Amino acid sequence: MTIYALSSGPGISGVAIIRISGTEASKVIKSLTGKEIPQPRIATLRKINNINTSELIDEGIIIWFPGPESYTGEDMAEIHVHGGKAVVLAVQNEISKIKNCRLAEPGEFTKIAFQNGKISLLKAESIADLISAETEIQRLQAVKIMRGKSSEKFNELREKLLKILSFVEAKIDFPDEDLPEDNLKKIKQESADVLNEINKILDDQKVGEIIREGFKIAIVGPTNAGKSSLLNNLSNREVAIVSEIAGTTRDVVETHLNIDGYPVIISDTAGIRDSKDEIEKKGIRLSLKKAENADLKLVVVDAKSIDLSGFLNDLLKNDAILVCNKSDLIKDKLDPEILKLNHVLISLKDNSNIDELIKKIKNYLKDKFITEEDILITRERHRQHLVQCVDHLKNFLDKNSKKDFDKAGEDLRLATRHLGMIVGKVDVEEILGSIFNDFCIGK
Repeated sequence: MTIYALSSGPGISGVAIIRISGTEASKVIKSLTGKEIPQPRIATLRKINNINTSELIDEGIIIWFPGPESYTGEDMAEIHVHGGKAVVLAVQNEISKIKNCRLAEPGEFTKIAFQNGKISLLKAESIADLISAETEIQRLQAVKIMRGKSSEKFNELREKLLKILSFVEAKIDFPDEDLPEDNLKKIKQESADVLNEINKILDDQKVGEIIREGFKIAIVGPTNAGKSSLLNNLSNREVAIVSEIAGTTRDVVETHLNIDGYPVIISDTAGIRDSKDEIEKKGIRLSLKKAENADLKLVVVDAKSIDLSGFLNDLLKNDAILVCNKSDLIKDKLDPEILKLNHVLISLKDNSNIDELIKKIKNYLKDKFITEEDILITRERHRQHLVQCVDHLKNFLDKNSKKDFDKAGEDLRLATRHLGMIVGKVDVEEILGSIFNDFCIGK
């Protein structure tokens, strides 16, 4: 099946690019232009016509990418036309008339590229991340993954496990032959080394996922403390409804910000208090859950009457800034016990000391994102496969020490499989190839 889709952004633009990939790509170009395929990878000006009536639709550029030297690995073409909606729809409508041509599904061009071995699964994911990057740090992370450093590392670890597995498989296939003692020690040492490397990769404070998804900041605290006003102030726009009536915010209101190039998701939550209103109670439960999952909590309180007992005290224990609002209404200094906490005194009404709060937030962001280690995990999928790999490696080491090679081999196979799933490689033939290369089984 041949697929086609608009590859440039939707809406009116100077140029729109329609991409076609598959066995019928050449037929599409010939049918639309009435001419032979242009020279590969050379931009060629052609008239694009209605297939049945030869009526001119537009005049544009055709670029031909014969497979397998194309993005997808298949015959592929790009049609560059003027970016009017009617032009794009007219060209797509003509392509749809050709047999075995259909609109592409989301991400299908990249999916075909992966299936044809043009890119790894990690690179496919990084392409999606690059397209959706909103901040510089997100762009840089996506580019680093695209360069293949993560793939190289996971493939390197996988190759080590395959090598170990080849020794174990040989022992299973030839139980009467004793493995040299040096080989047994090598199996134990190398598998332990891989386990330590993976544990080190997992101990990354989830920086990669936070960069990709955004640093989560939850604004929490009692009612009427100024939480919604703070969200609006930080966002420089009216995101949340502000009212003197307590309990106005009943659901979580989120906004995405770019703070010094760092992606941030700020959530305004329902004011926490004893309430008999069932809807408000649900909002309070959501508030506490959002605070629990946040990377940083801004605990907003009224500076006139600060009571840090109960839930507020718990919220301030980890990754929190105490934001004492309404400083314009107080005359005395804050309680010495409050001054000991990580706090900032502000007035949203007078827009006072907000820069000090933003400075504190930036310091949290820098501490979280600056790392000397290469970021290898950017999605929860990667982390889960590595966790599973660690579990199976631990089981392997335990069974291997008991010389239970059959069961140990299965754990090692599963560990290898989970590493392969990260980059999109799972092939038992590689194990066989490793055995034949390292052992003279046929002798």
